[in-house]
Amino acid sequence: VELSCIIKSTVTPDPRIEWKKIRNGETSYVFFDNKMQGDFATRAEILSRTSLVIKNATRMDTATYRCEVAAPSDTKTIDEINIQLTVQ
Repeated sequence: VELSCIIKSTVTPDPRIEWKKIRNGETSYVFFDNKMQGDFATRAEILSRTSLVIKNATRMDTATYRCEVAAPSDTKTIDEINIQLTVQ
């Protein structure tokens, strides 16, 4: 499964990108501090700096995934997108 977080433009040279998983009201980190967290460390990766790829997705991966981008040098310093993933 590939979830994309597309950054249209930024003047910040290296914006901070984080991915979070929200399931049953609980939020956990997927990608934080430039590395995968928890069980995602062995089965997920970041492509092109912004897309999250989850390998061997299971129903336990069904959740809302939030991509947060922080670009301190830009007019809009922080933005986010929520993507609902349902694994059948």
